[in-house]
Amino acid sequence: MVNDSVIRVAGLKKSFRKGREELQVLKGIDMEIGAGEVIGYLGSNGAGKSTTVKIMCGLLEDYAGEVNILGYDLRGNDLEVKKRIGYIPENAIMYEHLTPTEYLEFVGALYGLEKGEVLEKVGQLLTLFEMHGNADERMTNFSKGMKQKIHIISGLLHNPEIIFMDEPLNGLDANAVIIVKEMIAQLACEGKTIFYCSHLMDVVEKVASRVILINEGVIVANGTVQELMTRAETTSLESLFTKLIGATGQSEKAGQIINAFEKRS
Repeated sequence: MVNDSVIRVAGLKKSFRKGREELQVLKGIDMEIGAGEVIGYLGSNGAGKSTTVKIMCGLLEDYAGEVNILGYDLRGNDLEVKKRIGYIPENAIMYEHLTPTEYLEFVGALYGLEKGEVLEKVGQLLTLFEMHGNADERMTNFSKGMKQKIHIISGLLHNPEIIFMDEPLNGLDANAVIIVKEMIAQLACEGKTIFYCSHLMDVVEKVASRVILINEGVIVANGTVQELMTRAETTSLESLFTKLIGATGQSEKAGQIINAFEKRS
């Protein structure tokens, strides 16, 4: 039992219809997360990471099991939950014909924030991400990394209690990655809970206070990085991941790919 739990998930299952077949993505997820924890939610592509996050953010319905966020049963209380959480996706739809200031002002209005408060925060955050000079430019021609910075700001603008991050570093430059890592640590110190969904082991190893590893819709490991590595007798999170999900032969596969290119040339 986690003290001061802010997320409780029990027996979470989710299926999708694919033609005549039903594909079960989540097969019974159980987890409990406390205030101030930084959770690294790891898994390979298709393991069910993003599906889990979208359900907890109230973006996917029709699931089996129980999801409780900040004391609210997600069923029937999704609007109350959405007011209190932040969601930073890997790829999100944004109104690119707007400027960052206009877009973030719109997001702030959705959360009921005062215009003056929003503009002050936006100015500070754009400066931190070295985008103050782009504040009044249309986002149509922004790079993926620039758009991702705006997604990050929009997810933090209303000072949420829980922040869900789904591959938040995708497209960011090296300096922005360092800023986000430091930001995660500082938010956790303030009591914010971070649910960090990724397949990048090295980043998670540095920022997470606890790791939850999902494989084919089920949790196969849950503990601190050191606990899990000790238990599995490994020296890195990457080798732990490989061992637990049964993925082997990566070196041989890499060699085969290189050989295939060399044969063509």
